[in-house]
Formats: sequence, structure tokens, C-alpha cells
Amino acid sequence: MRVAAAALALALAGGAAAAHDVWLQPQAFRVARGAEVPVAVLVGHGADKQRSAIPPRRVARLGVVGPDGAERDLRAGFAAGQDAPVRLAEPGVHVVVLATDNGARNLLPGDRFEAYLREEGLTPAITAREGRRGAPGSEAYGRRAKALVQVGARGPQGAATTAVGLTLEIVPEVSPYATPAPAALPVRVVYQGRPLAGATVKLADLTADAVVASQVTDAEGRARFAMPGAGAWRLAVVWTRPLPQAAETDFETVFSSLTFGR
Repeated sequence: MRVAAAALALALAGGAAAAHDVWLQPQAFRVARGAEVPVAVLVGHGADKQRSAIPPRRVARLGVVGPDGAERDLRAGFAAGQDAPVRLAEPGVHVVVLATDNGARNLLPGDRFEAYLREEGLTPAITAREGRRGAPGSEAYGRRAKALVQVGARGPQGAATTAVGLTLEIVPEVSPYATPAPAALPVRVVYQGRPLAGATVKLADLTADAVVASQVTDAEGRARFAMPGAGAWRLAVVWTRPLPQAAETDFETVFSSLTFGR
């Protein structure tokens, strides 16, 4: 294979699942004007859940988009394994945004790699591996994440429903903080600037640490969920693309999430 044996040992130690669940979790999703909110970058699930140890050099973007659409860069305050302090002043929805490079690597034995592809619905990789089932699989991957934070009781909601330009992004079509509360949560999934059909979007209850619903996007990249009740919630999606034979890995994968409170 095109990845060293040392990379295989690393991937087997962590497993593909450790890369699946990546998200931003503010200390609170609803805050008063002028509050400073610690925001954690979390990975894993269950007993393996922890703050990400990703080094600052791999963080390509860390910022907060305000209700006016302007973005403040937060990278100067970021350190591996520590929460990023975010001060929020204007009323309305603010979007905390994270994007890493695609420098992470994953290499798994064929059976585990194929189980992971089926679980996440990664049809480009499933199709590309036809005729070579059982062979080890490798990918380079990066992470994209957003968190919606409501400042004050009211204020502009447009930032919640506006794409921020991530490679892979979940964009709500209604704000979960809108008044009156919407009955449903329709979302669009965008990949490289275009609607993404056939992607599996999962809704998880962060308090219970459990996936509660799953939908596959339609031809327009849309999925629809019942609006969840009180608590902290995460939407997550994964997508991949085959790489040329000369590349270091077989695929380039992006993990993306959106978190919000109710």
C-alpha cells in the first residue's frame, strides 16, 4: 500500500470511529450579550469522548461569524486540547466555524474499511472499490464544524441559514432559535459549493451521546428532521472522493458537523 505500516498501526489504535464524531461544543448555546463563551473541539463518543489534540498549525480556519455576516479570526487564542474563548456582543445568531487541513490519515484492513464505508453511506468509495473488495483502504481526511450560538433573547437569525464556505457544510433552512419555534428542521448539505445528493445526515443527542435520527439527502441536497426538543444537538455528515493512483491515499474524506441548542 501507499501508506507506511506505521500509519496502519496508528489508525488501528484509534479506529475510524474516532474520526467520525468531531464537533464544536460551546459551554452554552444561549448566552447574554457580551458573554465570553468557552468553545471546546470534541472528538469521539462514549468513554472515548475527549477534547481534540489537533495542533494549531493544522487549523486552517477558526472564527466566529456574527449576525452582520462579518467574521472574526479566533486562531490566535487556540491551543491544542484547550477551549477557545469566544466573546459575543451583538444579539442574534453567531456561528463559530472550524476547518482543519486534510493532513490526517486513516488506513484500515479491508473488512473494517468496507464496514465504515457502508455505515456512513460513502458511495463514491464503495463504487471505486468494486473489484478489489477485501483490500486495505486508506484516506486522507479533514474536519469541518459549526456551532450556532444565540446571543440575547432575540436578534437576527440569518447567520444560521447562510453557508460559510466550508468544503462540506450542513446549512439549516430555518433557525433552530426562531420564534415561534419551527416544527421541523430542514437542512441542505453542500459539498464543494454544490448540493450533495445521497449523503447520510445523522442527528445526535449530545446529552445522551446517541444518534436519534438519520436521513439521506435528496437530489437537491436536502434532508428533513423533526425539530428536536430541549437539549444540545449535533448534525453530522461525511463525504469522500477517490484520488488518482499516484496519490498517497485512496480517498480524500471530509467530516462535517453542526451543533446547536434548544
